[in-house]
Amino acid sequence: MAQGTVQVTHTGTSRWRRRTGEYVSLAAALEAASDGDVLTIAPGTYRENLVVQRAVTLRGPEGSPGSVRIAPSDGVPLTVRSSAVVQDLHVEGQDSAAPALLVEDGAPELVDVRVVTRSAAGIEVRGGARPTVRRCTVDNPGGIGIAVLDGGGGVFEECEVVSAGQSGVAVRGGAHPRLERCRVHHASGAGLSVTGEHSGLEAIGCEVYEVKGSGVQITGRAAAHLTDCDVHRTTSDGVTLDTDAVLTLADCRIHDIPENAIDLRSRSVLTLTRSTVRQFGRNGLSVWDPGTRVDANQCEIHDSTGDYPAVWVSDGATVVLESCRVHDVPDALFVLDRGSRADVVDSDLSQVRNTAVSVSDGATAQLDDCRIRDAATGAWFRDHGSGGNLANCTVDGVQTGVIVTKGADPTIERCTVTSPAEAGFYVSAGGRGSLHGCRVNDSGGYGFHVIDGCRTTLKKCRTERCARGGFEFAEDGPLVEDCTSDESGGARTAATTAREAAPQTATQTVGLLGAIPGQGADQAPAKTAAPEPPSRSSKDVLGELDTLVGLESVKREVRALTDMIEVGRRRQLAGLKAASVRRHLVFTGSPGTGKTTVARLYGEILASLGVLESGHLVEVSRVDLVGEHIGSTAIRTQEAFDRARGGVLFIDEAYALSPEDSGRDFGREAIDTLVKLMEDHREAVVVIVAGYTAEMKRFLSVNPGVASRFSRTITFGDYSPEELLRIVEQQADEHEYRLDRGTGEALLKYFTVLPKGPGFGNGRTARQTFEAMVERHAGRVAQFEEPSTDDLTLLYPEDLPELP
Repeated sequence: MAQGTVQVTHTGTSRWRRRTGEYVSLAAALEAASDGDVLTIAPGTYRENLVVQRAVTLRGPEGSPGSVRIAPSDGVPLTVRSSAVVQDLHVEGQDSAAPALLVEDGAPELVDVRVVTRSAAGIEVRGGARPTVRRCTVDNPGGIGIAVLDGGGGVFEECEVVSAGQSGVAVRGGAHPRLERCRVHHASGAGLSVTGEHSGLEAIGCEVYEVKGSGVQITGRAAAHLTDCDVHRTTSDGVTLDTDAVLTLADCRIHDIPENAIDLRSRSVLTLTRSTVRQFGRNGLSVWDPGTRVDANQCEIHDSTGDYPAVWVSDGATVVLESCRVHDVPDALFVLDRGSRADVVDSDLSQVRNTAVSVSDGATAQLDDCRIRDAATGAWFRDHGSGGNLANCTVDGVQTGVIVTKGADPTIERCTVTSPAEAGFYVSAGGRGSLHGCRVNDSGGYGFHVIDGCRTTLKKCRTERCARGGFEFAEDGPLVEDCTSDESGGARTAATTAREAAPQTATQTVGLLGAIPGQGADQAPAKTAAPEPPSRSSKDVLGELDTLVGLESVKREVRALTDMIEVGRRRQLAGLKAASVRRHLVFTGSPGTGKTTVARLYGEILASLGVLESGHLVEVSRVDLVGEHIGSTAIRTQEAFDRARGGVLFIDEAYALSPEDSGRDFGREAIDTLVKLMEDHREAVVVIVAGYTAEMKRFLSVNPGVASRFSRTITFGDYSPEELLRIVEQQADEHEYRLDRGTGEALLKYFTVLPKGPGFGNGRTARQTFEAMVERHAGRVAQFEEPSTDDLTLLYPEDLPELP
């Protein structure tokens, strides 16, 4: 067969027809062919616009795939309007307004066809056409890969869209194709796009990846069903549903997504079965708007790469998780806004860095037979109108099991919290809730901790082996009935103890001074023993302050403050008005300048003047106040403040509570809690915040509520070389060493040239220098067989450490 000719093999039975014939153009061959004829095209490039209107077979030569190119300069290269067979052709289009291969009618078969084009669409199916497309590839960086439009359909088997300037596969206008074992990648729009009422797509065993957009996009009342499909490595959401879209995902895998793995809005519905969602940058499931719903069964959501909840339900949407696993995520389930709801049944939430279940802004969550493990907070019902039900759930290995705050009102039944680090159930800030048949075991803090007069109801609850106590209630606290604990000499029911105090109804109001398990109604609650009041007078303490090296301006400030407090006390005794003196202070300066020592002495002075009960010092830093989640931060700050009652709470490096780039940092809650405690208990604790001068100025400027609570700032200046020498001399005298005649001069030179960068510790540096000298002295003297007293006590210039 000559190059560029078409051989037509006629299949008709008439003896008048030629069995074969050769034609110099495809158009002539098609004109001569009849239904059933086979057109074998010789290798070459054909610049013709072909229209196949009969049920013929159009193919390239066997053994030479890609040798036949259909490549006209414009228009549609190949149009099929019959149940023809098209095989082993290479189709190239140049018209950006037309498809490269158009199927308009019939049920043709397209086999091993490669479309390389910059057309509006690589393959377009429309109208009543129902093609079967096998092992075809489309490379179309100028438009859509495969478009199925206007009622079109068909089956695509083992096909591949290797690039697309728009969507990889686009379905609209009531079309309904089926994809089997297809691959779509390197598209600049959605991988699979289905739009419009009555439009639908079924995909089985397909893969969508490397897409500059959403992997799968269903919108405008369209529907799709994906089975055993992979969607990954997109630049936008993995799967997007919008405006009454319906999607079923069965045995699918959505992973390596930088945004939301699956995002639903505007009354869309998703059914998710035996599917996996992992390695997503935002939400695994993001569900918005009234009428939007997700039903997930036997699914797994895990390994978030971002800092967002795995499942986000808001604006009135609904999510149902049944027999699912959510793990290795920042937060597992967030339900927000009135009308939003999450129903979780027989599911596991584990390895959650912050909160497993968060319910806020009037939303509802129902958890039945679920297991929460290794989270900062098990469940948190945050505010008024938020609630729901937890039933037969277990919470294990958390900081706090369940938190209820700000008017939230959940019902929690037959739930067990095991090994919480801080509290099993924590209710504060007006939280309510009903706890029935709940248990807390092995708590590092309290079992049930209810403060701020919250009116929670506890019935038939039980605690065992709780480090700080089974039940801790504020005055005018919860309603308690038939609750028991193993603490304080055996379990006794709250209702029984209350009845011993006075005849009452079945449900009793129990506060901190009322009847709680293990505590009689006539007993006051146990309190942590406060340190003994100081025995020294303020004059004695000020004398010790005067002995400190340097700090002259600090001493003046403390004396002036002490004089103000003393004169105010005497004016009150004389029946005169006393000026209000705010005793909270800010200490600024470098490390090692004596801030902690002065804070301790200041507390002792205030105790000697009767301003504080004991004057003891409780020193904390960020790590002591800020937990891994918001609830634990409030608890830790409250506990630190309670330890300091009657004394001084000294917060070192306080600026760390408000970093410049705070993000999701929880130091702000420690500050807010502290400010409220300082206001509510202004006479009980003196708070001193300390840190570097510049950082503390920023800290006070970004937290005006904190700044307003402090009366003055005392700056601790750096020690001079002479003062550092005096500290070393004091250390030497205290430890029975002596400085040789030239050692003092050597020390002055050493401290003068010593680099004073951010790590320079002032007094700490002086002490470290002395310790280094003692160590070098020991290494030298250890070589003497019989050292003298001078040998054992004298420190020489050579004992100084090397300069850093």
